[in-house]
Amino acid sequence: MNKHDELAHVEAIMARSRIAQKAYESGATQERYDRAAQAAAWAIMEPSRNRALAELAVKTTGLGNVPDKITKNHRKTLGLMRDIKGVRTQGVLSDDPAMGITEIARPVGVVGAVVPSTNPAATPANNIINALKCGNSVVIAPSPKGVASCELLITFIHTEFDKIGLDHDLVQMIPAPGSKAKTQAMMELSDRVICTGSQNNVQRAQTCGTPAVAVGAGNVTVIVDESADLKAAAQKITASKTFDNATSCSSENSIIVVEAVFDEFIAALAAEGGALVDNEAGIVARLWPDGHLNRSVIAQDADKMIEALGLAGRVPDNTKFLLVETKGIGPEYPLSGEKLSRVAALYRARDYDDARAIAERILTYQGAGHSIGIHTAKDARAVALGETMPSCRVIVNQAHTFATGGAFTNGMPFSLSMGCGSWGGNAIDENLHWKHFIQTTKVIREIAPNEPAVEDVFADYWAEAGK
Repeated sequence: MNKHDELAHVEAIMARSRIAQKAYESGATQERYDRAAQAAAWAIMEPSRNRALAELAVKTTGLGNVPDKITKNHRKTLGLMRDIKGVRTQGVLSDDPAMGITEIARPVGVVGAVVPSTNPAATPANNIINALKCGNSVVIAPSPKGVASCELLITFIHTEFDKIGLDHDLVQMIPAPGSKAKTQAMMELSDRVICTGSQNNVQRAQTCGTPAVAVGAGNVTVIVDESADLKAAAQKITASKTFDNATSCSSENSIIVVEAVFDEFIAALAAEGGALVDNEAGIVARLWPDGHLNRSVIAQDADKMIEALGLAGRVPDNTKFLLVETKGIGPEYPLSGEKLSRVAALYRARDYDDARAIAERILTYQGAGHSIGIHTAKDARAVALGETMPSCRVIVNQAHTFATGGAFTNGMPFSLSMGCGSWGGNAIDENLHWKHFIQTTKVIREIAPNEPAVEDVFADYWAEAGK
């Protein structure tokens, strides 16, 4: 198929999506939208399908591990369904007689979703469920390595659609082989673009001419201060760092430990499987052999990572991830950036103020807006971070990977896409969720005048500054 035919194929897919969306919205009820969302959710959560998707994802992308992908597919989808249960996304949302305004929920139309290979089933499912819940159709543009998983997911969704009489064209994907041209055409023909993935994709989404909700890069740094429960912090950081082989943008990339508890905390990490290695130059050379991350290391099981880094037999048998002590921050010190592997940079801080300064330098270099973590008994420090750091989230005493994108033990909405605000070049500063898949129409009626006197507005200013 030549380029012209490929783009014509994309145009046909988008046209079918638009027809399906109009029919889906016509005469819609909340029950219709809810059933469609449930169908898409069950398509990935049904245990045998979940396993099939997880196994295929690892096989075709080479990233992560099957048990953790099963857990991710289940928990992220279950949490999302909890979040949207009972949420009104169709019809009249509110009616305020005093203000004369009635607010009505409306779909955005055709959603074009660009999704990454790190979560080739969970992220598309999240976008599809949110889109259907709000009355939209959706077309997925998977990464090249994520095509097979996306195809299987959509097959499962269509099987569920057949049970409740929904049109397959409500959920489609750009077929293989993927290309920037086809993804660009999809984005330009959508009514809203949702983009999760590389910053190159984010940039393309935000300049495609269609309103886009895109998310920034992760490079999570975590502070461990002198008041922290060191054993609990070590357990949480280890569980988070190793989950799905560190594929998550919320995986800890840098750990900053204050001097007063440094040795004790390193011992606590060692007990959990965190091995401290002191050959920074050697690790960097093997992790970035040609200036790019080594595919034999990123998102691999611990034994494969250790072998690829030349550390077989040189670290304890129970090693789950590596700690590499460094002082450098910035492009000349790649350990200070995102590593997508079971490798964490380790920074030794003189005291808490120094730790905070190091964290700010790291985020300013990479990952601004995404999130920062702190393990502390002093909650005021967490609040102060929220007031001063270039970060939309401060995760307190939690396993970062599980907490940032929503957990059953915190109040964040379940998501696989974290908005990073102006710091990360994003339009949103919250977790992507159903509110980003809907728009509203307001019916405005005349009410009694509510015009203040000029004195009511400026009296206190005049008293201080004069007229």
